[in-house]
Amino acid sequence: MKRILAAIAALALLTLAACGSSDDSESGPWTFTDDLGAKISLDSAPERLLVQSSMAAALTDLGLGDQIVGTFGPLKNAAGEPDSQVAGLDIDDVTDVTAAGEYGSIDLEKAATLKPDLVVTSAYLDDDLWYINDATAKDLKKLAPIAVVSFDGKTLPELLEGTERAAKALGADLDDDDVTEAHDEFDAAAKRVEAAGAALGDRTILAGSPSKELFYASNPAVSPDLSYWREELNLPLVVPSNPDPGGYFESLSWEKADKYPADVFLYDDRTGEAGLKLLDDQPVFQTLAAAKNKAYIPWTSVAPPSYQAYADLMNRLADDLAKVS
Repeated sequence: MKRILAAIAALALLTLAACGSSDDSESGPWTFTDDLGAKISLDSAPERLLVQSSMAAALTDLGLGDQIVGTFGPLKNAAGEPDSQVAGLDIDDVTDVTAAGEYGSIDLEKAATLKPDLVVTSAYLDDDLWYINDATAKDLKKLAPIAVVSFDGKTLPELLEGTERAAKALGADLDDDDVTEAHDEFDAAAKRVEAAGAALGDRTILAGSPSKELFYASNPAVSPDLSYWREELNLPLVVPSNPDPGGYFESLSWEKADKYPADVFLYDDRTGEAGLKLLDDQPVFQTLAAAKNKAYIPWTSVAPPSYQAYADLMNRLADDLAKVS
């Protein structure tokens, strides 16, 4: 009987190893298959992580902050304050290896001094890595493998669960009280957003982003957060009829900024006060009810992909919607 039980236990261990990775760096080889299908194999579980900044904030929410030795990507906004993309991350306590110049460049020499075991980032479209351009990725892989959490085609819950799957493989305890409480807070915040949306009655919401040359109407059909709010929480979000390739938004000239009438405008908060100034300077956009009533609500279009971050974000959204109801 003991031999039978031992054989069953051994088989169970082999099955677990085949499905994922070890949470204990003492337990030997570590393997992980990321969302792009890349199988990563290391002699032991990675302990030194180089992480894209919003993903770093999410992994910190999940208890892995001590393993993050460096970040790349946005940390501060135009005002020099912590960017909403990294909410919850102590930006004064991280080593930034983002390089100046072309988007997605990393200071490889500085990154090498951190001796990372693994690089972690995300992808919004296919295998287009977030804040790592192709040339940089080729050299970065010489330092450490790159693990990717894909957001492409994901619902918001799927996106968050994908982050947790990677975090668990890296040693996160998903049964920790802080983690489980974040799930409960997310559910409660979602109910608040749904109620706030219902209070709007027949009024509509448009999400978008301004630039000097163009107005970008965001597409809830592909943006995981907007899609979740529209499809699951019944928020009355406008869907553009002619999205650009990739599907995330429709580019419009400012002369056509009234193509989609809206009573509330969710503006991409990455544009900051400068973005709001652009809106004020556009006469066609100012014909919208949202503009006439200054019914502007900041929208964190790129947020840390954690339940905690989105619980906080949705509570703010519910509060802001209540103000314009």
